[in-house]
Amino acid sequence: MVPEYQLTIVVPVYNEVESLPRFKEEMDKYLTQTPVASKVLFVNDGSDDGSLELIKDICHGKGAEHYYYVSLEKNCGLSAAIKTGIDLCDTQYLGYIDADLQTSPSDFLKYLEHINGCTLINGIRSKRKDTVVKRLSSKIANGFRRLMINDGIADTCCPLKLMQADAAKKLPFFKGMHRFIPALIQLQGGEVKQLEVQHFERSAGTAKYHLLNRLAGPFIDTLVFVWMRKKNIQYKISEVELVHE
Repeated sequence: MVPEYQLTIVVPVYNEVESLPRFKEEMDKYLTQTPVASKVLFVNDGSDDGSLELIKDICHGKGAEHYYYVSLEKNCGLSAAIKTGIDLCDTQYLGYIDADLQTSPSDFLKYLEHINGCTLINGIRSKRKDTVVKRLSSKIANGFRRLMINDGIADTCCPLKLMQADAAKKLPFFKGMHRFIPALIQLQGGEVKQLEVQHFERSAGTAKYHLLNRLAGPFIDTLVFVWMRKKNIQYKISEVELVHE
């Protein structure tokens, strides 16, 4: 019998064949502890390293009843992979986590304590275990974003999020959108809560970003967001009559 799921956890995957076996182990631990019926949706973003084949094994093998997948025709980028997961979500809540296990599925348990009181829960990686170059580039990009947007979000790119699915489905999407999910939630009147989460060194696989795209992409995308926010249309209806009696 298929459970009546309440939460879909979206996992974008691009060439993470080395990380996926341990990711499955850690996600299984969460699934045995969660009070909220959860399913996992892998979004294969055009991997060419065998990730898709391993995802299929996970979704069809032992203990596979909570695992599902979708595979994109070609590599489209992280924002497109997240959007795919949001579009296919059919549960009340939606979570997002990367497959590299630098964040832990177990922290979703902490998030679930607060989900009914806010629209989005965003993590803060207060003790990051990244390289010096990665931390420095993130600090520069986040500083520029906060200067331009002033959204009060400490770690907008933390790859561990939990949100109301109906709010996620209303988000406007563009390349680089994943960097602005909290600000976009705020733009539509939603409430964002920030919680500290665990962070770990990458134990397998390789990072998909280098110094140039860690800086150039966020700078350009921030300018796009500033323009979009300025042009955003919002209104409240005070009275309406659409039918004459």
